[in-house]
Amino acid sequence: MTHRPLGVGVVGAGRVGAVLAAALRSAGHRVVAAAGESDASRARIAELLPGVPNEKPSAVARACDVLLLTVPDDMLGNVVSMLAASGALHEGQYVVHTSGRHGLAVLEPARAVGARVVAMHPAMTFTGTGVDLGRLAADGGCVFGLTAGPAERELAEGLVADLGGRPMWVPEEMRTLYHAGLAHGANHLVTLVTEAMEMLAAAGADDPAGTLRPLLTAALDNALAHGDAALTGPIVRGDVGTVSAHLDDLVANAPHTLPSYVALARATLGRAVTDGRLLPIRAMKIHELLESAVAEAPGAGATASGRARR
Repeated sequence: MTHRPLGVGVVGAGRVGAVLAAALRSAGHRVVAAAGESDASRARIAELLPGVPNEKPSAVARACDVLLLTVPDDMLGNVVSMLAASGALHEGQYVVHTSGRHGLAVLEPARAVGARVVAMHPAMTFTGTGVDLGRLAADGGCVFGLTAGPAERELAEGLVADLGGRPMWVPEEMRTLYHAGLAHGANHLVTLVTEAMEMLAAAGADDPAGTLRPLLTAALDNALAHGDAALTGPIVRGDVGTVSAHLDDLVANAPHTLPSYVALARATLGRAVTDGRLLPIRAMKIHELLESAVAEAPGAGATASGRARR
């Protein structure tokens, strides 16, 4: 451990809170209490934090040195205000939230009563099971987006180290952009992959996931290593006819995927032109195809069947 054992409490024993508390317990800290109201939260406390009492949030806050607030973003401000107003928070206590979007401002009611505040967001998807404990330290450690004042930096970095992670310091004014980058990369990736599987299923694939896995694994690794240089496919090659055929078949067989295909094709087109891999004249032809597909798609005021190929 990087510091003395601390009494840890967690309010919001969801997928994130129960796992982080269990990891800190494994590192030698004492988890003194947890608060979870749903059946799923109670089950996680029983499984990941055996022997830890399930208490009301105010009781958890009063009992601990470090209070983990792992509640949804939109609830966080109300929870902090309620705990501060009830007298459950105390001077010198560390109040740590795990929201990606929020920084320290949302913890102002806690700071006002003398608590020491930290934003500590794990850049990882959680299952809420013991599987996550190994993932926190895998591949060099999960990155935690940290925001804290000078007096709290040592404690924040110590907690991340005990969790097996790596610190990334995020300025208060950049918290929302930091979180948007993570959401765009991870949440929207799930939507993209799911839609791609639906397209393949409509094309007759009996194992869409197995069909995509080698391609997506290589594409992700290449993108992370090389950025735009990893781009391949018909847009980068300027294959106007192929893009046109894609659009026709999507309208006919998977129309619900057309908006995201067009949006990402537009973005890909712009990046391919910017780095000089696509001639502007071909880019313009593809751009016109994409605009026409959106304008003439069912529900957009015209039918896609009459779209002329350019």
